[in-house]
Amino acid sequence: MTKSRSPAGAAADQSYSPLYFLASLGAGGLTVTFFMYLMFWVPHPGRPVPLFEDLMTVFAKDSLPMKGGVVVAMLGIAVFAFLNVKVLLWNFAALSRFKKTDTYSDLCKTNGETTLLAGPLATAMTINGGFIVGLVFVPQLWSVVEYLFPAAMVAFLAVGIWAFRLIGHFLGRVLAEGGAFDMTAHNSFAQLLPAFALSMVAVGLSAPAAMSGNSLVVGVSLVLSTFFGVTAMLYAAYASVTAFSSMLMHGTAREAGPTLMVIVPLLTVLGIMMLRQNHGLHASFDVHGAPAETLVLLARILTIQIVFSLLGLLVMSRQKYFSDFVFGNKLSAGSYALVCPGVALSVMLHFFINKGLVGTQIVDKFSLSYWVLTALALAFQWAMIALVLRLNRQHFKGAATAATAVPAE
Repeated sequence: MTKSRSPAGAAADQSYSPLYFLASLGAGGLTVTFFMYLMFWVPHPGRPVPLFEDLMTVFAKDSLPMKGGVVVAMLGIAVFAFLNVKVLLWNFAALSRFKKTDTYSDLCKTNGETTLLAGPLATAMTINGGFIVGLVFVPQLWSVVEYLFPAAMVAFLAVGIWAFRLIGHFLGRVLAEGGAFDMTAHNSFAQLLPAFALSMVAVGLSAPAAMSGNSLVVGVSLVLSTFFGVTAMLYAAYASVTAFSSMLMHGTAREAGPTLMVIVPLLTVLGIMMLRQNHGLHASFDVHGAPAETLVLLARILTIQIVFSLLGLLVMSRQKYFSDFVFGNKLSAGSYALVCPGVALSVMLHFFINKGLVGTQIVDKFSLSYWVLTALALAFQWAMIALVLRLNRQHFKGAATAATAVPAE
């Protein structure tokens, strides 16, 4: 394999895998966790999201703790948005070099071809993160936002087409050629990566439905996001059922243990898509939903996420995954998949608390019980920050002295 030059280090250079796009994805996800502070703590009357002007109002009039929260959120968004873009650009350069190697040709003949979907997945997250950066740091953005929504949908459609082309090449090969898919290597949820990529495109396409005042834009957003969202659900259902059958026969692939929890971020992304669509239906087409319905929807999503999180932790603890690949001397690009569930749980808890419990008046906003529950979301967030910093030190800094594992299929 040709050696790539990275902003960092030897392990990622010497054993590149498309799964390193997940390093960019994780940073982008952390950007969203900091935006949750602003989304649910900062007043933004008359608009579905907070803007730069709302933050300036906090600095001018609010209490010191609120100002501190906004400062932390803005710093977190700036740092992790920068890291998100930096690692994404490095991945594009490294992938370009990787495609010229025999290793890439071999990858495209195995189940592992779907790891290429990490590219559109991370790119869609970066577009979402870019919109957050604009809301937080660009004055008067709302005055031109209606021009930005069509452009954003075109960008997400381009990423969606890229994802479909990769999926089409993979499915065309394995469905047309007998024996091209190895069921014995299907003993993980790694094959849910295409569904995750499609869901990230779907949530991006649903943003105009929640924020645009133009009924045509909202309608197009609803239809396109539904197409990609439902496709993601169908793919996830098929891939998870067949994978679980293989895991029962062959056990879970040890290095692919983190994929058991890919359901968690997949559901958070699809859940946000549904909330955005419901808001668009309410604001533009006078279709009303009760707060209790939102509470039940979020509770169901959170329940499934908790179940799959416990399953993944159980299997990985039995296989001693953390002692080897997180705290030990073995390296796997797939370890970055561990960041996604923690980030997704943090984000979903914010929505469950604010849109579910507060929305139904079960919990009063900013009460003691509110902050106790919110502390759980913050704990997941800061644990994932520590994990990202740990993994970046392992994979992107220093000499590659640790054993490097082959990417999971």
